[in-house]
Amino acid sequence: MQINGSAKLSGAPAVDAATPVRPTEATEAAEQTNSVAASPTGGADEVSISEQADLLSRINDIPDIRQDRVDQIRTQIANGTYETQEKVDIAVSRLLDEIA
Repeated sequence: MQINGSAKLSGAPAVDAATPVRPTEATEAAEQTNSVAASPTGGADEVSISEQADLLSRINDIPDIRQDRVDQIRTQIANGTYETQEKVDIAVSRLLDEIA
């Protein structure tokens, strides 16, 4: 193949040295936002626990079974003093309320 003409063909420009890159305004704004989000006060991280959250966390410390109450009721049942007429009346009243 033969190419005739005086036009000079050029390819990609030569790469000499690394050209420094200057950040754009958008890049600077993003970096500033990220630094504020990472540490809004510029100091150490801080956690605040609300009173409700504290109470909820203490609920986990309460045992599922109140052994002292179970022992008390077992003793009353064994002695025949657990079932009283008052307790029977309350139970019947609650049952009738649920049925009605």
